[in-house]
Amino acid sequence: MQNIYQKARAIRLVIFDVDGVLTDGSLYLGDSGEEIKAFNARDGHGMKMLHESGVELAIITGRTSRSVELRAKNLGVELLFQGAADKARVYAELLAARKLDAGATAYMGDDVVDLPVLRRCGLALTVPDAPLAVKQHADYVTRAPGGRGAAREACELIMHAQGTLGRQLEAYLI
Repeated sequence: MQNIYQKARAIRLVIFDVDGVLTDGSLYLGDSGEEIKAFNARDGHGMKMLHESGVELAIITGRTSRSVELRAKNLGVELLFQGAADKARVYAELLAARKLDAGATAYMGDDVVDLPVLRRCGLALTVPDAPLAVKQHADYVTRAPGGRGAAREACELIMHAQGTLGRQLEAYLI
């Protein structure tokens, strides 16, 4: 765990996948073809606290959905990349644009399509029901499942390692 905290202290940007990470991975399709996703409010609050602590947030997802755009806007996530067939390319472009070393980034993904980024970032995070191939390349597997607290757990891990979690909680302990 000490190695994980050491890696987490260096993180300046956390990138999240959507399906299976910010949601439970279920895809609900309406009769008109509209895609509906369920997001966890506590995950969202964890992301907001992490952002307020000085860590940038991004989303890279292979799918395209208006609900993801709305959720990102609600959370203040300006770095949103949808329809990313090549996540490694998007990741490399993001690093270049932000002038960041890979070691300053964390990525949270849940499936084999996330491996190219998980294998390059400084802190690789995944969820308990990820395939074994993904877990083998993760630095940390959350206890909470995707869409049910996994993102919150990852955010709190990083804030704890960086010494900012207490400050984020102070406002609620008055």
